Amino acid sequence: MPRAWWLAIPLLAILYFSGLSTAGLLGPDEPRYASIGREMARSGDWITPRLWGAPWFEKPALLYWMTGAAFKLGLSEDLAPRVPVALVSVAFLIFFQWILSREFGARAAWSSTIILGTSAAWLGYSFIGATDLPMAAAFSAAMLLSLSWLETGDRRRLPLAAALLGVAVLAKGLVPLVLTLPLLWCGRRRWLDLLRPTVASAFLIVAAPWYLLCYIGNGAIFPRTFFWQQHFERFATESLAHGQPFWFYGPVLLAVLLPWTPLLLLLVRRSLYGDARRRFLLIWFLFVLVFFSLSKNKLPGYLLPLAPAAAILMGTALAESTRARWALPAVSLCLIAIPAAIPVLPQALAGGISRASLPMVHWTWLLPVALAIGVWWLERVRGSTAALAAIAAAAIVSVMALKVIALPAVDRWYSARPLWQEIAGRRDNVCVDTMHRSWRYGLNYYSVTPLPDCGDSPRPLAIRQDPGQPPRVTSRP
Repeated sequence: MPRAWWLAIPLLAILYFSGLSTAGLLGPDEPRYASIGREMARSGDWITPRLWGAPWFEKPALLYWMTGAAFKLGLSEDLAPRVPVALVSVAFLIFFQWILSREFGARAAWSSTIILGTSAAWLGYSFIGATDLPMAAAFSAAMLLSLSWLETGDRRRLPLAAALLGVAVLAKGLVPLVLTLPLLWCGRRRWLDLLRPTVASAFLIVAAPWYLLCYIGNGAIFPRTFFWQQHFERFATESLAHGQPFWFYGPVLLAVLLPWTPLLLLLVRRSLYGDARRRFLLIWFLFVLVFFSLSKNKLPGYLLPLAPAAAILMGTALAESTRARWALPAVSLCLIAIPAAIPVLPQALAGGISRASLPMVHWTWLLPVALAIGVWWLERVRGSTAALAAIAAAAIVSVMALKVIALPAVDRWYSARPLWQEIAGRRDNVCVDTMHRSWRYGLNYYSVTPLPDCGDSPRPLAIRQDPGQPPRVTSRP
């Protein structure tokens, strides 16, 4: 094992596994997915996803299997949905460094791994039990295993790449297949290699059985809901209430890559794309951005599959650059986003960023300025490796501070867990009057059996919620 991993692995463990249960399950998706996984573990039916007794065909089964297995192993209701995703993320980062060190050299590999492992979106989606990161990790691993095939025609890794693509399809449906179009385009001169029996069978053995068994067990409602509504309607219509303008992902991309966003300017050098692998990475990055920009429904997590490609391009550009001493100090200044986000994050999650109050200027905002000066000096005296390590250390400390300070407030503002802890001992006397669906799904998860609506089953206590505020328990006449 390279000596650097003896330091990197403990840091990854601290960064990715600390604070996983500080906040309860968040938003509408995480408690729904966790409920389905818990029900699979309880019922023993690992084929049909069920949400509170009814079939639910929004996503494939991979995340539910991961969560159900974690429940079977005895993890708690907060850790079972999240620990498997964090494990997948860390495992991918280890693979990421390994494959890049063989393709682009150790310096570019470590730079790219540090960039990806401390970027905002990759870290954020490693914290929640959602499908975005497992799909992005499996899809990206499949694409990276194909690099040697693109460069030299070496087919030895293609069966494993096909199997991982099957895992990605089990994580999020047909989307990973569409995202492989850059690979087909760049390898069009030898595309028949992808249809070889060993390659095609590896994909089908992994991806096909669950889809076939789910169709046999549930009939036509499964393909109608899963393929038509959740794929084609999600892309072509705004029926799922996530409609955004075409330019939506412009600012989202800048946030996804924080604090490393300034390094995007290094990608404009034509000399960076001297071999087929880097041109493929650029096409991968741009294709994901354009494809999801064309979709009518947009969510920030959709961009996660481009993060590894962007990190590789930025890492290799940084490793080879001799005239970009401005880049790492600029990255250091972008860390100001963390102390600025700490006071507004709970309100932004609960009511939307437009309803959150502007942060007050704080002395901690000066720390990234001091870091930028130190990084500039380090790069001149010790080189870019030392400067990059300093930024990584500062990013880790900043994220840990965010977890310690902000997550308890996020728990109060955006998770139904405190509400459930308040009413658990008197649940038979409580009904739900008005509550946003994000909170309702979370409350249903923690209560296991959903509480009734007050209109259907009046009770002495009612849960009410005002827009942008946490729910409260009030007495009913």
